[in-house]
Amino acid sequence: SSVVFEAETEKPDAKVKWQCNSKDIASGDKYLITADGKKHSLALKAITREDANVYAVIAGGSKVKFDLKVISKPGGKGQPPDTRQDLTGLFTEKPQSGEVTVGENITFVAKVNAESLLKKPTIKWFKGKWMDLASKSGKHLQLKETYDRSSKVYTFEMQIIEAKPNFAGAYRCEVASRDKFDSCNFDLAVHEACAAEGFDIRAAFRRTSNDGNEDSGELDFSTLLRKRVVQVNTEPDKDVWEVLSHAPPSEYEKIAFQHGLTDLRGMLKRLKKMKIEEKKSEAFLKKLDPAYQVAKGKKIRLAIEVANADAEVKWLKNGQEIQPSGRYIFDSVDNMRYLIINHCSLADDAAYCCVVGEEKCTTELFVKEPPIEIVKNLEDQMVMKGERVELECEVSEEGANVKWEKDGVELTRDESFKYRFKKDGCKHVLIINEATKEDCGHYSVKTNGGESMAELMVQEKDLEVYQSIADLTVKAKDQAVFKCEVSDENVRGTWYKNGAEVKQDARINITHIGRIHKLTIDEVKPEDEGDYTFVPDGHAFNLSAKLNFIEVKIDYVPRQDPPKIHLDCMGRTPESTIVVVAGNKLRLDVPITGDPAPTVIWTKGEKASSVKPDGEEKEGPPSSWTIKDGEGDSRVHVETTKGHCIFTIEGAERQDEGRYSVVVRNPAGEDTADINVKVVDVPDPPQAPRILSLGEDSCVVQWDPPLFDGGQPVIGYVLERKKKKSYRWMRLNFDPYSETTYEAKRMIEGMEYEMRVYAVNGIGMSRHSPASQPFVPVAPTSQPIGLCLDDISDTSISLKWRPPERIGSAELEGYGVEYCKEGTDEWIPATQGLTDRTSMVIRNLTTGDKLKFRVRAYNMAGPSAPDTLAQPVTIREIMERPKIWIPRNLRQTLIKKVGETVNLVIKFQGKPKPKVTWIKDGEPLSPTFASVRNSDVDTIFFIRNTERKHSGKYDLQLQIENMEDKASITLQVVDLPGPPEALKITDTWGFNVALEWKLPKDDGNCEITGYTIQKAEKKTMEWFTVYEQYRRTNCVASDLIMGNEYVFRVFAINQVGPSQEPCSSTDSAYIHKIGMEYKSPTYKDRDFSQAPKFTHPLVNRSIIAGYSTTLSCSVRGIPKPKVTWYKNKMDISNEAKYRMFCKQGVLTLEIRKPCTFDGGIYMCKAVNDNGEDVVECKLEVRRKYPPGRYKDTHGSTFLD
Repeated sequence: SSVVFEAETEKPDAKVKWQCNSKDIASGDKYLITADGKKHSLALKAITREDANVYAVIAGGSKVKFDLKVISKPGGKGQPPDTRQDLTGLFTEKPQSGEVTVGENITFVAKVNAESLLKKPTIKWFKGKWMDLASKSGKHLQLKETYDRSSKVYTFEMQIIEAKPNFAGAYRCEVASRDKFDSCNFDLAVHEACAAEGFDIRAAFRRTSNDGNEDSGELDFSTLLRKRVVQVNTEPDKDVWEVLSHAPPSEYEKIAFQHGLTDLRGMLKRLKKMKIEEKKSEAFLKKLDPAYQVAKGKKIRLAIEVANADAEVKWLKNGQEIQPSGRYIFDSVDNMRYLIINHCSLADDAAYCCVVGEEKCTTELFVKEPPIEIVKNLEDQMVMKGERVELECEVSEEGANVKWEKDGVELTRDESFKYRFKKDGCKHVLIINEATKEDCGHYSVKTNGGESMAELMVQEKDLEVYQSIADLTVKAKDQAVFKCEVSDENVRGTWYKNGAEVKQDARINITHIGRIHKLTIDEVKPEDEGDYTFVPDGHAFNLSAKLNFIEVKIDYVPRQDPPKIHLDCMGRTPESTIVVVAGNKLRLDVPITGDPAPTVIWTKGEKASSVKPDGEEKEGPPSSWTIKDGEGDSRVHVETTKGHCIFTIEGAERQDEGRYSVVVRNPAGEDTADINVKVVDVPDPPQAPRILSLGEDSCVVQWDPPLFDGGQPVIGYVLERKKKKSYRWMRLNFDPYSETTYEAKRMIEGMEYEMRVYAVNGIGMSRHSPASQPFVPVAPTSQPIGLCLDDISDTSISLKWRPPERIGSAELEGYGVEYCKEGTDEWIPATQGLTDRTSMVIRNLTTGDKLKFRVRAYNMAGPSAPDTLAQPVTIREIMERPKIWIPRNLRQTLIKKVGETVNLVIKFQGKPKPKVTWIKDGEPLSPTFASVRNSDVDTIFFIRNTERKHSGKYDLQLQIENMEDKASITLQVVDLPGPPEALKITDTWGFNVALEWKLPKDDGNCEITGYTIQKAEKKTMEWFTVYEQYRRTNCVASDLIMGNEYVFRVFAINQVGPSQEPCSSTDSAYIHKIGMEYKSPTYKDRDFSQAPKFTHPLVNRSIIAGYSTTLSCSVRGIPKPKVTWYKNKMDISNEAKYRMFCKQGVLTLEIRKPCTFDGGIYMCKAVNDNGEDVVECKLEVRRKYPPGRYKDTHGSTFLD
């Protein structure tokens, strides 16, 4: 079949380019490209599966990609029926069950469409329910994975090579991607090859080993079973699991033979788990699990439980004993033994074994490497041809391996060193030296956890001419050399003579060294004269010059001819104007005749220009040149040859524009001709662009045309933008844009950008304009929501709304509210400026007007879409019945203490504003009694310091015309009660006293909750509480002490507290002694006197001179003895150097900074009336420094 893609551009006749897999498409047998105004189409004929690719259409700076998928024609001839399973989940094609003969190969294919997946899918292949085939890859099993970028389909293959009979069974394929999962089951049947005649039954009992040992390997009965599978078993089916569970191990092979079991080992492993009575290990109570898995860099703990707590345990890794270290830690807790592996690496992926005595248990540890994620993505780049390109990304882990691809093809380091790969920690850089057009395309970097893609665009660099070729005039047999120099030394070119290519021969030599191109002609001949041109390859301009040949000849003229200028036109019409590009050579070759040879004078008169910088014409002073003085200006050359007069200006400039006159004279006469010369150039740069408006990812930019168009009309403009903090300018359009207003798109919201513009005419591109002011693409916020009417009166209205749902990256500046009369479109701002609040009261409106209201949110991008009230609103007060809303806590009596503040806020409703009246005891409240403040919606009742007189019932009345509403509030101001009255003692008996009193006169404006009764002995008058919170007005004070006289007092208590003053009894109660008289016993006085006795003696001491010391001892004696200290039997009690202390019988003598003279016998003597006691000790004072040396205060050492 065929297919047609259509695209529409903003402007007609725009240049559109079509691509397939990033390669340009041209019209031909396969593709047909058409354009009709704004519509462009691409038609593909005779579609095949190879046409399923990624296509793109490019117009200016815009590029749109699309995919083409090719499917088989339904019901087509020669197409096999589609027997695939119904596709659900992630699979687009599931692996199918298959059959294979022993020794042959088979491949199972699964396909997953990743177009809707955020992460690369992972796939696992299983045999049965437990065997992961990823670890079994090798000689007989290979797993492959491919990715088709055009269709975004992953293809996973499992290839079985040289199939064996034990490969038969059930298989499962699982695919997962983040939170998505899918699986499918399929079967593999392996058929035995046809056996030769004379089948040997013993050959069926072969083993799977290939090492030549008859007893090695496992038994494989598949051959025999396949031969006997056709036998019909008439016995009833038996449960194989039941037979195996009750059979001894020696019968397992016989049972497998009888029941056709090909996977005996797998069934025995499952049988081991199914058995109820397992044989317990003598050494292990708990063994290792069959396998463990841990992420790279994490920690894992392998645990076992041994039967004997004192058993020694060995840990092996791949058969080698593990020694404890910082990474391998052995731990033991009771019967548990642990192997802890810290910071697991890929080297720890191994088989581990724990050995206890003669027994051991094994496990496998799988170390899973975490996926490498791309932290910093690649960025699109546009470079000039020949520049160096660096594509940089950053991954999550150092030293990670990445794969670079270009348009889906993996890049490698080739011999030409075109691509270089650089690693710097987490950074990976792809370096392309000297970029060419072939390097354009999409580059991607892939890791096992992510992918990043960027587009590289390479633009041709403009070729600059450093030295142009010049006209040459040579004689016969001379050498002519044309020489030019361009900016790119790699650019080649072709030389032409009068439009025909110049070929190199014995006389003509063409050289190219670096940037210099030469054409050398030896022994010039007359036929070498002509126009020579150099055309650089790949560039649309040329350099030209003329070779003039001079032949010396003597002519004898018999007569004189007047001079004559031979021109087709004489410069009097616009068609006769000669146009030259600024910087190029201006060469005026005028044919003349005359005999003798005339004298030529060139004159430049008034200066004319198509467009002047100031828009006015100016006249300059006339200039003239002759052959003799033509050398005055280095740019101007005048020469005359036979039959020609040549005027040349090297590197024409704007001031060279004007009317040139040529005058030829000889003795026979003269002739004159005028030639208009117009110098055209690239235009001046435009003015700095202005940003008119901003969008979420776009902006509208406008600029003024250049002041000078270079003499040629401006055909368009080229725009560039860059990020404010970047140095790289990105071109927005490649074809000139004719308008002076442009909408730039595909920018990042919140990022600061700058813009600049180039002007383009028929000559070339101007210098860039100054950069625009930095701007940030932002979009207006979404419209405010929930605009509604809050309140309305005769002259005002209150509106409220909620903030917009989307604010964007720019800060919200405020809201603007507008209104207009119904039937008009003139929206009037409600206030000057913006408001930050989400509500507004609009005042000074005309009563009876029917108005519409709207609100808009503003940010730096401008106003948002408005949110408008659904219906117009009539400005008129709405009558509303008055209603008082009494708070729940004021519906009962409000109790306040004296001195507290009362502040009541009572809400009400009613329109127009109701009249509020507070009444107490039938009279309105006085402002001196209480403060009242009223508003439109509430009233405030305020008393700063309450008094008892403020208690009472307050009535609140609302009145609107003849409608009213009333409410009442009761205020109770409470205070401390007064003291009770008339406290008296009514009776006394035994240890008890009966009291009675009367209620206080002042209860504090609230109920008396109780009384506090206190007693005091009349001797001490210390008060003790008898009862608290006692409710009655009489009581009995018990447990009084005989012989004491008591007085009593009572406090009254209410909810505020006890009364400040008590009520005291006027009389006292005496508790008499009854039937008992106390006689004090007599005792004999005891003599406690004792002579002094030292309980702890002085101790001999040796001290260092200069350090204070103490001597201590302890003494007892009654009465207290007098203590005296002696040194060498001399009293030292009054010496200032000594201080004596005595505390609790401990005697201390302090000697301040002793010297060698303070040594001696110290004695302490204690004396009282009953005797005395003495104790002494010897004190030795040693010098601070050795004998013969001492130090002064400055640290100097001297000899004695």
